[in-house]
Amino acid sequence: MSLIIAGRFQTFRAAESAAQKLFAQGFVEEDVTLFFVNPSGQHARFPVGGDVGTDPGASGAPKGAGKGVTIGAVIGAVVGAAIFAVFHAPLLVSAIAAGVGAYVGSLAGAMSHTKKPKTAAQAEEPARHAGVLVAVHVSPESQDQAATALREAGGMDIERASGRWKQGRWSDFDPSQPPHPVGEFAQTRA
Repeated sequence: MSLIIAGRFQTFRAAESAAQKLFAQGFVEEDVTLFFVNPSGQHARFPVGGDVGTDPGASGAPKGAGKGVTIGAVIGAVVGAAIFAVFHAPLLVSAIAAGVGAYVGSLAGAMSHTKKPKTAAQAEEPARHAGVLVAVHVSPESQDQAATALREAGGMDIERASGRWKQGRWSDFDPSQPPHPVGEFAQTRA
């Protein structure tokens, strides 16, 4: 595994300028790469898109739908029976009312058991922000120099990572994993 220092920039121009500063400090081209990181949820990890197979907030929806079907069917049947008794409607109306009640109940039950997504402030780990990432393959001795150069060039979210560096690029970069901030450079800017 290789030691990697990376920083996020808002534009390719700013990232290229940071790379030039790294080259001026003695880093070589095969140890510096830059690439764009899409916003969270837009990394197409699955054939239909997205970063996760299922939404964690929807895990309780099937249970809620089951409860809703039962409650809705009972309420629908009662309403259908009342319509049957008051208006002398055909028995089919009672069955349709029970079915409609079950359907509406399943929707209401599923929705009542979904959770709101956590805000960024509530998240357990900080999300990776979109932008142009400048990654530098470093040694333990040069990591502070690279982190300082990236910060001075306007880099945000300066991070340290352990990964595979092949043919001049960070080959196993995973955009869905949160960054691991470098101590003194942990604070972020817009």
